[in-house]
Amino acid sequence: MKWTKEQQDVIDFRNRDILVSAAAGSGKTAVLVARIIQRILDPQNPVDIDRLLVVTFTKAAAAEMRERIGAAIEAECEKDPQNTHLRRQSALIHNAMITTIDSFCLFVVRNHFEEISLDPNFRIADEGEIRLLEQDVLEQVFEDNYAR
Repeated sequence: MKWTKEQQDVIDFRNRDILVSAAAGSGKTAVLVARIIQRILDPQNPVDIDRLLVVTFTKAAAAEMRERIGAAIEAECEKDPQNTHLRRQSALIHNAMITTIDSFCLFVVRNHFEEISLDPNFRIADEGEIRLLEQDVLEQVFEDNYAR
């Protein structure tokens, strides 16, 4: 695939975090998959796929990213079937943190609840519960301000 200069820069940048933001259909997913594959195949410093954090906005985008990365790894395995590192990546893709922002935050909280003094049995409220809580808080704010 022929990349633009900006796309190639994203693929090639190292030793820093990056944020890729562009219009729909501009090739973000393809660029990020190429970047990830390049990191996995780096001859000096190869990275295991389960050591990367790939965050998207939607579950559909995360699923598509996982699928494309998996397909790219499989394509590389076909080119070099004796490469044990690539075969390992194929097995590790199922443990890779390719997720939404919400799911990643929930993962962090679930795995570190004791550090923020949170009850380990916490759960995410549904929309109806959230509306009721908002209404209760708003009523309390009005009552407190009216009392003053």
